[in-house]
Amino acid sequence: MPKRILQGVVVSDKSDKTITVVVKRRLSHSLYKKTITRTKKYAAHDENNRYKTGDSVKIVECRPISKRKTWEVVEA
Repeated sequence: MPKRILQGVVVSDKSDKTITVVVKRRLSHSLYKKTITRTKKYAAHDENNRYKTGDSVKIVECRPISKRKTWEVVEA
């Protein structure tokens, strides 16, 4: 099974080797047909602490690194 790749924006880089990425997705409401935005936060592994708040990054699924971290940064 291929690994999922998501694109989002870094909203926090306070933890060591960890960044928080917000991923937004747009979908159509099933009844009202209005376009709505859903957001979700992911904790991603950043080995070298390279990425800062506001950077746009791509994250990919990986093995569990900690309780919350199952994603890692692949590129900016």
